[in-house]
Amino acid sequence: MRNSVKFTLALAALAAAGAGATGGAGAGDCTGYVVGVRPLNQYNHANGNGFLAVRTGPGTGYAQVGEVYAGDMLSVYDRRGNWYAVTCMQGVCANPLWGPAYPSGWVYRKYVSASGVCP
Repeated sequence: MRNSVKFTLALAALAAAGAGATGGAGAGDCTGYVVGVRPLNQYNHANGNGFLAVRTGPGTGYAQVGEVYAGDMLSVYDRRGNWYAVTCMQGVCANPLWGPAYPSGWVYRKYVSASGVCP
């Protein structure tokens, strides 16, 4: 009986240490969807319609490197003020109208509906 109690306590200690080492939920536990942008049938790159710009940094002063579209699924992995660092995982971003497929970079947070353990 004594050994089984020690074994149970040892397992509990290992489980607690493992949870602490990863901080509970890890990166990639926040999923977002692009919302509030004009529909794709109103797409106009020159006018900025029908997409959300993906930028090299958290602000409009950074270069645009890609686009994501209404309903695209994003992995959100960082936040600076009103900006999220994202990678597009699924949606029109797989075959975008401009820029690389599955873009990664910074997007304005207002246009992302995020849930899960988010930054």
